[in-house]
Amino acid sequence: MAKSNAKRNSNRFWIFVTGKMDYSLIVITLLLLSIGLIILLSASAPTSIAENGNGYSYALKQGIVAIVGLGLMFLFSAVDYKCFKSWKWLIYIGCVAILLIVGLFGIGENGARRWFNFPVIGTLQPSEFVKVGLVLFYAAFLTDIKESNRIKKLVPGFITPFVLFIPIAIILYKLQNHLSATLIMAMVMTIQIFIAGANISYFIGTAGVGGALVALYALSSAMNPEEGGFRTGRIQTWLNIEADATGAAWQINQSLYAIGSGGLFGLGLGESRQKYLYLPEPQNDFIFAILAEELGFIGCITVIILFIAFVWRGILIAMKAKDTFGSLIAIGITSIIGLQALINIAVVTNTIPVTGMPLPFFSHGGSALLANLIGVGILLSVSRNSKK
Repeated sequence: MAKSNAKRNSNRFWIFVTGKMDYSLIVITLLLLSIGLIILLSASAPTSIAENGNGYSYALKQGIVAIVGLGLMFLFSAVDYKCFKSWKWLIYIGCVAILLIVGLFGIGENGARRWFNFPVIGTLQPSEFVKVGLVLFYAAFLTDIKESNRIKKLVPGFITPFVLFIPIAIILYKLQNHLSATLIMAMVMTIQIFIAGANISYFIGTAGVGGALVALYALSSAMNPEEGGFRTGRIQTWLNIEADATGAAWQINQSLYAIGSGGLFGLGLGESRQKYLYLPEPQNDFIFAILAEELGFIGCITVIILFIAFVWRGILIAMKAKDTFGSLIAIGITSIIGLQALINIAVVTNTIPVTGMPLPFFSHGGSALLANLIGVGILLSVSRNSKK
């Protein structure tokens, strides 16, 4: 009997490791990553020359991280995602602890501590990995609630997940001054709660209260702009970018110039003009503007279609997952990538106010790239064990 069980467990592990992954998702990820590295090489060249005396230092670092990240992606794709379910509280406590430690002892600017600095490897931003960690935690937490038939109840099906998010939000907002990460994590968590099956009336009520609070904040900021801080300034700049075109609105104006000058087919790869220290930080949050300038409308649409395809494959994996836990993991990781891409492109095109949101697989930043590729690996793990 013991021998039979051992054989069955061995077969299960073997089938899992060699199970068919979603190869379409792998191809889409590799395409996004490849295009991202090429655009990063072009966008970062002038800044790299000014800072380091060569035009490839940013792209070289990102390329090394990409290789490591792809290795981690395939490693995590071979790990049974179900093992994370039993570690949910350890993952949650670890997320809170690491954010608190970096918020108190990390490095940063203007009192906002977001990074650790390590010899050789450089800076590391834990909040990027916490995004993936929270997806795993909430997937496990909501699965337990759903399996106990309590997901439709106000407590614990709706209120409790938000209460558990409060320490994360306080640390990110107060200690790290990282509103964009707070919003992304909150939105992804809300999507997971909705997909898990929480009562929709609770979402409607929360949306009404949230809308009222936002309206009150906007009204207060309009009446007392000097007390609103830099975020109020960003909203005012967004509403009237011509008012301070050489000051607060400089970055978004240069972004729009880059997009507009790209036309249908772009100026050509490497031919951007705005990257020559006109557009601040072209290798980071505004890299999509350089993509638009060099590859034009056609290039932009191609990249947007790839992101849409990524989201679609993620949704299919979620729908085909054999259990609620796998489905919630898939929808959570897909939401991280999709929402970040959506918000980044919206910011670059001045559809919403400026906020610090990287473009997945494109923007310079090793922590974000590593976290995204690990997330894709876990998503592939779910696809290995999905309904065929």
